Formats: sequence, structure tokens, C-alpha cells
Amino acid sequence: MATAAFEAITEDFEFLEDWEDRYRHVIEMGKAMDPLEDAFRVPATKVDGCASQVWIVPQVQDGVFSFRGDSDAMIVRGLVAVLAALYNGLTVAEVQAVDAHAEMARLGLNEHLSAQRSNGVRAMIARIQGYTG
Repeated sequence: MATAAFEAITEDFEFLEDWEDRYRHVIEMGKAMDPLEDAFRVPATKVDGCASQVWIVPQVQDGVFSFRGDSDAMIVRGLVAVLAALYNGLTVAEVQAVDAHAEMARLGLNEHLSAQRSNGVRAMIARIQGYTG
């Protein structure tokens, strides 16, 4: 299960055959996100297990999940944007049903991220699912 926003990313990735172009696209997605205010960059919102600093601020309104996030690393900020596209707008039950690792594998990211970045993505996914679980 994936949102329309995430499906659009998979279509973009199919069009962008070169991994350098795909990385640039992910970075551009991160740049397009609104920055997280300093008030939300606190230990309670920080994701442990990431080499970079990452913050995720969840919200559930009328049973619909969304989150805002940020990172001090451009590629990771882009990965936050990819995860936002995957999860934002789903119900809490749908968030729990998403196989995020399989969805991210559709983008081919598993083979192209460093071990540290892959661990960070897993930590972000665990944090998001922990909010709704």
C-alpha cells in the first residue's frame, strides 16, 4: 500500500535511470520541505540510530497520520521527505499495515544507501510505526 505521492516518486525513479540523478531528486525533495522550527529540534523528537541528526514530529488528526521532519544532512532530509510521501495522509491502521521496507525497496534505495543511512531509515520507520502502534 502506498500513497499517490509515493507512487509519483516511484514513477520519477523509473524515469531517472542514473543513480546520481535519483540522489539529486531525493535531495531536491528534501530542499522543498519546510524547515522544522528549532522548538521541535529537541531530544523527544530526535530519532536515535541515525548517523545524522534527524527529528520527526508526528500528528494524528481525526485518525489520519502525518509528520513533519528534518535532518542536518541533505540526503537524509530527502529520505525524510520520501517517508513523508509514504506515510502522510494514511490512517493510523494503514500506517501499521505499510511494509515500508518493501516500499522503499521499490525505489532501489536498499542497494544504494550506505549501511549507516540504511540503519537511519530503519530507525525512522520504527519511530513512525511506534507513534501509531
